[in-house]
Amino acid sequence: MKILVFQHVSVEHPGSFRDVIAACGHSMHQVELDEGDAIPPLDDYDVLLVMGGPMDVWEEQKHPWLIAEKQAIRSWVAAGRPYLGMCLGEQLLADAMGGSVALMTAPPEVGMSKVTITPDPIFAGIPETCLCFQWHGAEVVALPHGARLLATSSGCAVQAFAIGQHAYGLQFHMELTAATAAEWGALPEYAAALEAAQGKGALDRLAAEVAFQLPVLESAAHTLFSNFLAIAENVILQKSAA
Repeated sequence: MKILVFQHVSVEHPGSFRDVIAACGHSMHQVELDEGDAIPPLDDYDVLLVMGGPMDVWEEQKHPWLIAEKQAIRSWVAAGRPYLGMCLGEQLLADAMGGSVALMTAPPEVGMSKVTITPDPIFAGIPETCLCFQWHGAEVVALPHGARLLATSSGCAVQAFAIGQHAYGLQFHMELTAATAAEWGALPEYAAALEAAQGKGALDRLAAEVAFQLPVLESAAHTLFSNFLAIAENVILQKSAA
């Protein structure tokens, strides 16, 4: 399969998902929307993967490319094509398909977290209480019509949702690498959110915790993304047979 990746900042990339893509023999094309890259013809790709970023879905005046990105997501998902969004990518899915996103009323979630998941093919082999990584101050406050809630936590009601059997959004991050905490902590917006949530010296503590939990996180990431790719292949086969 050919996977199109929308990125919104260079350090928020597919991370450990790249290992799964390579192992499965798929190809990947990354588009840096924040750097002015144009969205290529969507018909050339089979799967759309949308990553996180420090901007918010409503900041269209500050980031005009969000308008075209939402249009692309809307047409892609409406056509029943495989989609996976992480953090901002989840929020863009909700916004583009008629849901709502707003700043969190609870404190921002930054650091290691646990979410409670609902059984679904994308979570096959993942514990019901899933250890994950969070770094967000906005959240989905209203799901698109007909969407299914798949994961929640005490601090954020919508941690994951699906539209149909083909489009998934995850508020939490599964794609971590050993360098993720340091790379994201170097962004001023993320550094400020981290310090506000956890105080001075938080980045070093977070990096140490991620390093300690990385084997568990990487195993879950590989399982989840392999599940998603299997779902995508099935969706494509069903569409081609129709």
